Amino acid sequence: MLRIATRGSPLALWQARTVAALLVETGLTADLVVVQTEGDLDQDSPISALSGRGVFVKGVQAAVLGGSADIAVHSAKDLTSGPTPGMFLVGCLPRGDVRDALVGSTLADVPVGGLVASGSARRIAQLARLRPDIRFEGVRGNMATRIAVAARPDVAAVVVAAAALDRLGRSDDIAERLAPDVMVPQVGQGAVAIEVRDGDRQAAEAIARITDDVTTRCVQAERSYLARLGGGCELPVGGLAVVEGANVRLTGLLSSRTGDRVITVTSVATDPGPLGEMVADEVLDEHGGRELLAADR
Repeated sequence: MLRIATRGSPLALWQARTVAALLVETGLTADLVVVQTEGDLDQDSPISALSGRGVFVKGVQAAVLGGSADIAVHSAKDLTSGPTPGMFLVGCLPRGDVRDALVGSTLADVPVGGLVASGSARRIAQLARLRPDIRFEGVRGNMATRIAVAARPDVAAVVVAAAALDRLGRSDDIAERLAPDVMVPQVGQGAVAIEVRDGDRQAAEAIARITDDVTTRCVQAERSYLARLGGGCELPVGGLAVVEGANVRLTGLLSSRTGDRVITVTSVATDPGPLGEMVADEVLDEHGGRELLAADR
């Protein structure tokens, strides 16, 4: 029996149950251990204030480190950029749709001065660059709560992760999926990450049977990029890697909060870890990223 630690949101439960079902297919049994995280308890702080702090994963990791669970299942985008002491990131399930999605209206149909709801500084900055004529409002809560905001008469659209709606059976709510070259996704978006306790060889071997090497390499490159920028970076950051044969192609984004300055760099390499560092170094040292970070302090 492998015990899977997870948050209790509908999306988190979908992810954990998917991992459990895959383990059952390999001949194992699995059970869920539902925990609350800091991010679940704090419903007042904006997501941008919580970003990078691991508030949606630490409680799940604590269940594994404390021995009440064997496996931690997360949305990869919620992980901190660096490793957690005592935990080993085995890999990721095959990735879902990486794109951001609009609910309520397409971007072109948002009226001048229209209100778009999002709790993500990355989404707001890129949308502000595309549509400087629209307004923004923060939003928190589970996916159903955020989708409901789109029904308000004063809100033109809400921005969420397309993969979340797909997994919850709500794809029909999507008015538009934004291509990654229009809006660079969040690091790890659409991927489900699985951790075990450091040294738990049995759990690691079980998880390795169900993870996807392509997705794992891509997320490794994206997380390496974020880590090189600095784990405490509070500016809008995005990253998307794709595998091309033996190579990984990574696009990294760093933006001002207002979207008036957006830096994007794309590079290709075989090893995803050094690739992320290389893209981050180019953003910081060749395109003014270091000055952008300094101006935000």
